[in-house]
Amino acid sequence: MNTIDIVVSDMDAAIAFYARLGLDFKIDPHSPEHAACDLPDGFHVMLDTEAFRTPFLPGWTRPTGGPGNLLCFEFPAPAEVDAKYAELVEAGYRGLAEPFDAFWGMRYATVLDPDGNGIDLYAALPST
Repeated sequence: MNTIDIVVSDMDAAIAFYARLGLDFKIDPHSPEHAACDLPDGFHVMLDTEAFRTPFLPGWTRPTGGPGNLLCFEFPAPAEVDAKYAELVEAGYRGLAEPFDAFWGMRYATVLDPDGNGIDLYAALPST
């Protein structure tokens, strides 16, 4: 797998949200309904508006009841998870799980992007 395509309702809101997490999306010059971001490891992330994708997905409707997918962002230190979570919630994004120390050895938190996709923020806890 080398690409993830995220269907969004508002391209500008999605680009603004993901910019806060360090992703630099560029709008496609041929279609303002499509944007892309290449990551350093060769992975490709795309944003497509609902209006752009629905003609190619007959019968598709937006999922309800919670995030169907979780995108995970790793941070160098646990304090950075707390800081990014606080920044996003203060900016008006919905927090789903406040930062906590997970039994698997990570500081973890989850927020929702503007379209209700789960965004995990995590960092390894220091070894004891």
